[in-house]
Parts: sequence; structure tokens; C-alpha cells
Amino acid sequence: MGKRRALISVYDKEGVVGFAQGLLSVGFEIVSTGGTARALGEAGVRVTEVSEVTGFPEMLDGRVKTLHPRIHAGLLARQTPDHMSQIQRAGIDPIEIVAVNLYPFDQTVARGATHEETVENIDIGGPSMLRAAAKNHERVAVIVDPARYPSILEEIRERGEVSQETREILAAEAFAHTAAYDASVAAYFSSRLAGQARRLEGPALLGARFVFGGIRVQSLRYGENPHQAAAFYQDAGRPASGLASARKLGGKELSFNNLLDADTAVRTVREFEEPAAVIVKHLNPCGVGVGESVLDAYMTALEGDPVSAFGGIVAVNRRVDRAVAEQISKLFLEVVIAPGFDGDAVEVLGRRPALRILDMPEAAMAHPSGIDIKSVLGGFLAQEPDTAKLDRSKMTVPTRRTPDEDEFAQLERAWKVVRHVKSNAIVLWSGRGTVGIGAGQMNRVGAARIAIGAAGSRASGSVMASDAFFPFSDTVEAAAEAGVTAIIQPGGSVRDQESIDACNARGIAMVFTGMRHFRH
Repeated sequence: MGKRRALISVYDKEGVVGFAQGLLSVGFEIVSTGGTARALGEAGVRVTEVSEVTGFPEMLDGRVKTLHPRIHAGLLARQTPDHMSQIQRAGIDPIEIVAVNLYPFDQTVARGATHEETVENIDIGGPSMLRAAAKNHERVAVIVDPARYPSILEEIRERGEVSQETREILAAEAFAHTAAYDASVAAYFSSRLAGQARRLEGPALLGARFVFGGIRVQSLRYGENPHQAAAFYQDAGRPASGLASARKLGGKELSFNNLLDADTAVRTVREFEEPAAVIVKHLNPCGVGVGESVLDAYMTALEGDPVSAFGGIVAVNRRVDRAVAEQISKLFLEVVIAPGFDGDAVEVLGRRPALRILDMPEAAMAHPSGIDIKSVLGGFLAQEPDTAKLDRSKMTVPTRRTPDEDEFAQLERAWKVVRHVKSNAIVLWSGRGTVGIGAGQMNRVGAARIAIGAAGSRASGSVMASDAFFPFSDTVEAAAEAGVTAIIQPGGSVRDQESIDACNARGIAMVFTGMRHFRH
């Protein structure tokens, strides 16, 4: 019945001329829209404009082109006598091939376009055609990826049609394509509404429906272990930030575990305004330092736990020069991240060919975190990121002794670190850096003993930060025996007074923040 018809309407015109010519050679009529029709016509391809099929001109600045029964009936008619007779009576030819890809919404967002321009890049007709064709995959082959063109042409030449198996694969790709596209749009509006989320009861952020999409940055060799497949995705619908915006200047490809550790390193180092360095191992900071320069900060961070630093990830919040690179290159490390590297620093670091060198723009380091998502069996959990800042005016001192100004400064720095350590978490800070960190323990005093053990004699004169309250006084007692002079913790335990009494008995100052920092 009628003609064999293919509809081609693509923003990404890679390979489209050759594909259209191939379809013409096997007897298809090519129907197309504005920009695609012009590109094909200029290449000498015979093409029928959509407006000739619909009998209706494109209108509303191109917003309405393909939304017409002569298009959608041609897509949705099943290969049944009833459907075929209906479209025949209406003078509509069935569409057998659909090649569509969508307006560049993600790219528009990424380059910081205005809201008006971004909205105009929300495709309507394209997703409608893709979904219609994919729904009717028993008869229609739908193609969203230009890389598919050669194999589709080959299959048509060999078999005379696209096989049922291939049509089903293509349909799955099309639905994934439109789902990711819609997720990008939803994410964009969620981001715009973030400041109003509480007032509007979280309409897009944490409402009754939560969607998120990703754009694959790279396939990874494997996941946490070699038997697990993995890939790295950038948040869709938002400008590239964080690790997705980093440029690799040298070294091996990043692994799944590298990216996880690098994320913790960046989240920690951006807490500090002064020059700072963070060394991370297995998702926990093992050494953090600040200083007058990045070199001072790095050396302090390394002194915090030189044993655990081996094979770690380093992040600094200032540009790396040759002097810093020389020190970093003395130790086996997996990744170094910084907002810029001097040319000779890259040369020095390049002497370790496996070391990944990541240049992350300062603005990307400081970019607000998106929603935190964790998978669970049967679903996932979503929450706002833990970015609340410490406010000294809201702190209370329940002990007889108040920390002096130097202790307060050290307590605040320790508090910045402890929020990034796996719970239960204890951080000991002395001078300009951490001297002991206890992470991920099932009881708090256990975490304290690990931190104290790692610090050794350096625990004497240090301050302690705890990510959650003390259920018993045993952590205070362990701190006192080690020589800790001041403690910062959320408070709020029904047995707070026992810890306060233990501090008063040993001359330790304690600060309550009223804020917990669990990290699971």
C-alpha cells in the first residue's frame, strides 16, 4: 500500500545525508522538517517537506511542525486490516522509518543560556514522534543514534526490512532517550526552584515523583571490583560542575574508586578559605592541613597520617606550582586535583605516568552540590546535601571552661573535616592540621581510640571533633587521658551532663553545635 516512507528530523545531522541517500536507493520516500529538509536538499537528496504531507504550514516559530494526524496516524497505525484501511481512507501513508534526535537542551543549559532560550530548546514534536514510533515498534523502526544508520541500512538491504528484534532494541533506546531528555528538563526546573522548595513543599526536588538523568562522561574499566561494570555520568539538565567539569592533564584513566575518593577530597577541601590540602583514602580524609601556602598545607596534611596517605587522593584549593608538585611526586598517589597547574608542575607530576592530574576550575569546586542519592534494594533515597555552615553565635559552651580563641579556630577546622568522615567519626586537630582520625566505627569511643592511637603523642594539646553526641562519658575520658584540651560535638544526649561533668573534672572545654553530621 502506498509508498515506503521514512521521516527524518534531526538536530545532530552527523551521517544524515548518507543515511537518507541509502534509504532513497532502496525505495523510500524521505519526509523531513525545516532545517533537516534544507540540509538534505542542499546535498541533492530528494525530500518531501512535512508541510506538504500535513497540508499545513509550520507555525509558531517552528513550535508546531509534526503535531498532526497525518504524521502521528502514519506512525501509530498497526499492521492490521482495520488500521490500514482507516489510514487508507484518510489518504495517509504509513511511516516505516523514523530518525529523530532532539533539540540540544543539555548543551543549552551547559553554556549558561537565558531561561527564555533554554525553554525554547525543550523539544515537543521530537519526543512525541519518538514515543509514537517506539510504541509501534512492531511495525516502525525508530533511530535516535546516528551511529545506527549504517547497520540499519545494511539490514534493510539484506532483509528488505528492519527485523523485529532490531526494532525492539531501537524502541528501548528511544524510550531511554526521551526519558533522559525529560529528566534533564525536570532537573533544570528543579535547580531553578531549589530556593523555593520548602515554601512550595518541594514540588520538583523531593516531591511525589523524583526523576534524574545522566549524560555518560566515560565508561569505566570496572566498578568497585573488577567483576562489576560501571560508568561515570554527569548530571543532566545542569551545567557541568565538580568532577564532571575537570580536565585530565595526565595519567591513567580514572577508576570508579578514584572518582568516589576524589569527590570526598573536593568536598572536604572546599570547606576551607585559606590554602588547604586534603588526602583521602577509601572515602575518608586521612590527612588535612592548612597553611600560608599550598606547600605548607600539603606537608601538614601528609604529616597527619603518612602511612595511610600512600596510594591516596590529594585535593588542594589553590594552583599547584613546581614546589608543590615536587613534594607530591615523592609519594605514590592515585590522583591530584587542583584549580590549575603551572606548566612545570605538570611536567614534574608527569614523571609518574600513572598519576591522574585533574584540573578543576575553582568555580566548579565551589559549585553547590546537587541532591544526594543513595541506592537501596528496590529503590533509592534522596536528600539535600549536608552543606550547613557552623555559626559560632549559635554554639553553646556547657562547661566551666570556655575555649580560648586559638582552640575555637582549631575546633572549627576539625568540625569542617569531621562532616566528611564516615560515621561514627572522631577528628583530632592540632595546630594547622589533623593528627588523628577515627572513621566508620560501630561505637563512638572506638572511633576515638583509633584517632588517639593514630595521633600518638601528638594527641596531647589537640582538640577533638565528634560528628554526633556522646551517649556516654567514655569518649571524654579517653580524650582526657590523651591530653585533648577542647571538644566540639552536637550535644543533645540524654546523658550530656555526664560528659560535661567529665570535662569539668579534667579542665576540658566543650562546645555544643546543635548540629549533627552523620555520613553513612
